[in-house]
Amino acid sequence: MEITRLAGLLPVLMLTACQGADQPGTVAQNGVPTKWTFNFFTPQALPALVTFAVVQDAGGKVYEFTTLDSTKALYGVIGGWDDLSRTLNGYWNHVERPPRHIIFCWDSVMDKKVYETHLTIPQPVLEKMLRPGVYKGDPGHTGYHNAVQIGLAPEGKVAVWLSGVSRGEPNYRVTPSVLYTLSGDKLSICKGITKSDFSYGYDKDTKDFIKGKVYPYGNW
Repeated sequence: MEITRLAGLLPVLMLTACQGADQPGTVAQNGVPTKWTFNFFTPQALPALVTFAVVQDAGGKVYEFTTLDSTKALYGVIGGWDDLSRTLNGYWNHVERPPRHIIFCWDSVMDKKVYETHLTIPQPVLEKMLRPGVYKGDPGHTGYHNAVQIGLAPEGKVAVWLSGVSRGEPNYRVTPSVLYTLSGDKLSICKGITKSDFSYGYDKDTKDFIKGKVYPYGNW
């Protein structure tokens, strides 16, 4: 997609687009991360796939991602979200400063729809990401909330967290200052992004999982 098209549709984003690529190092000498990740996941056996994303970081830089890490289904996330589950960081989904605005296209296998989600991380949350947090059980050891977790569920539902700074620490649920999802004729940047084919239906694992359950298979 040409950045000029993005400019017309997304005036909030600056015209300094670049492709997401690996950055050398993850922590600067002063301890502040130099890489901030954003990860997508779904509930168990309710698959979806993120196909395109545009991210503006807190420094104003814009990134266009045509290649993204896989959208993982998290085992044990059943019937509703929780604040402990998180997916691991991958290779592609990262920016140089905390992500502020994220717009992404995703295929919901469960809904047989293409969705376009717009979300903005509130300023207080960005500030929280730039402050070191204390590791649970180790007051002398600090870390950063440098990973955004984005859950995707049936009905186009989206939820957002910051990962806890230590293993076993709950994630921090985020209420975006902007969050809305488009589909069908209302798609803008996601129109024509993917030639999604939902005719193959659900795989066996999904069919077995939803048997006897009622759509949307949980409270999302």
